[in-house]
Amino acid sequence: MQTEKIIEKIVTWLKDYAEQANVKGYIIGVSGGVDSGVVSTLCAMTGLKVLAVEMPIRQKAEQVAGALEHLRFLETVFPNVETKSIDLNEPFEALYKTFDVNDEKYPAEKLAFANTRSRLRMLTLYYYGQINGLLVCGTGNKVEDFGIGFYTKYGDGGVDVSPIADLYKTEVYELARSLNLPDVIKNAIPTDGLWDVDRTDEQQIGATYPELEKIQKEYGIKTAEDYEGRDLEVYKIFERMNNAAQHKIQSIPVCNIPDIWR
Repeated sequence: MQTEKIIEKIVTWLKDYAEQANVKGYIIGVSGGVDSGVVSTLCAMTGLKVLAVEMPIRQKAEQVAGALEHLRFLETVFPNVETKSIDLNEPFEALYKTFDVNDEKYPAEKLAFANTRSRLRMLTLYYYGQINGLLVCGTGNKVEDFGIGFYTKYGDGGVDVSPIADLYKTEVYELARSLNLPDVIKNAIPTDGLWDVDRTDEQQIGATYPELEKIQKEYGIKTAEDYEGRDLEVYKIFERMNNAAQHKIQSIPVCNIPDIWR
């Protein structure tokens, strides 16, 4: 993988897009994970204004620590970066109370409110992005965005640009190493940080990113009959999640009205 060429390509793409859109730069949510760590650094490398925001909601201490360490790294290395910590616990708890959540009686509410965390962060990024003349930069990778749809619709999926959406998770880790990011970012265990208990992506999905990437690269070319053992298990996981995520992966459907009726 030619990491230096990829880094240069993304940085140039981000800079050109912002200039064409006539904005000052980018705003990005920093979670302490590798995706946001890499993307925020690439945004910073454009030389444009960057606002990196940490937005804890019932967050684990280690996740907060990782995000804060990366914010300090960005501020130290890039003079064009401003950082901000916005505690979203109070508005989140207010929503929790307003919606009268009873996730023991209605299990679907657990997932709905996990997604609400992500949507509250999206609202925050767009607010601060708009008042500062910045575009919201996404952090989704190829497996999450176009493979299994492992993101929140109109949450972390609500962005203006997606600079690493054509890179697999393992490739994002390669960029993190090439960029010499803090160890806490380079070694971060993938997690969406949307739950009150520790739940890694692997635990939620039932497969690792390398396993999923292998299937995604062959998906549509090979079928279940071409796999056996663990590969077959992962294929079934990928197929199930991919089918369920088509409403995210595909464009919003539009009911087209015949011209003759107009």
